[in-house]
Amino acid sequence: MKIQGHSAIVTGGGSGLGEAVARELARQGAQVAVLDINTANAQRVAAEIGGLACTADITDTASLTAALDAAESRHGTARLVMNIAGIGTARRVVGKDGSAAPLEDFERVIRVNLIGTYNVVRLTAARICTLAPLDDGERGFMLMTASVAAFDGQVGQEAYAASKGGIVSMTLPLARDLAQHGIRVCTVAPGLFATPLLQQLPLEVQQSLAASIPFPKRLGAPSEFAALAAHIATNVHLNGEVIRLDGALRMAPR
Repeated sequence: MKIQGHSAIVTGGGSGLGEAVARELARQGAQVAVLDINTANAQRVAAEIGGLACTADITDTASLTAALDAAESRHGTARLVMNIAGIGTARRVVGKDGSAAPLEDFERVIRVNLIGTYNVVRLTAARICTLAPLDDGERGFMLMTASVAAFDGQVGQEAYAASKGGIVSMTLPLARDLAQHGIRVCTVAPGLFATPLLQQLPLEVQQSLAASIPFPKRLGAPSEFAALAAHIATNVHLNGEVIRLDGALRMAPR
């Protein structure tokens, strides 16, 4: 699918990898709706790329539906759906004081990363199905965001790894399910990227993390993630695939 001239939804588009994807799609001529739970971030990015800012909590169907309605009213039904929104956390099952980890922490990560992603997929897919197919029969494309933690999660990453592993596991069945409607689904599993969250760590910690990457020995740039996301959108034969973007990194236990 050509990106130029089509409408796009980017969840988590107000910062980090989502912001980079929103900027790249706009650069290539898409009409971008920036969805983010942080209204100020969404407005900042949307203003700079000529897009539409929509406040949205992807775990709340009413909030998400309102955002999708606003985007559709402005840009038409989106054929490009980029699921980038997510949260990270680390907590050992048993703490230093011997107490069990709060179940609420685990549930929150699963709800945002896995259930939230599925919520976006189901609501946008129903809308894409109403569109006429393009010349090659394609109606739309969806990208989901996993993590290398889905494959080699570290100590304390049980919730995060489970949420991202769920995204990896539903990639193929979603692609098979939506194939009849001409909708492709792929997932990118990034490694260590220079996002605002990671850049809050001390410089020596960032350098140590970068040194663990075989090549290139640096943190990934959000623009590299965005470039891959855009390529997958344009390469119609990519479907049902999970692609690691990690410089050959395999995470150590700690």
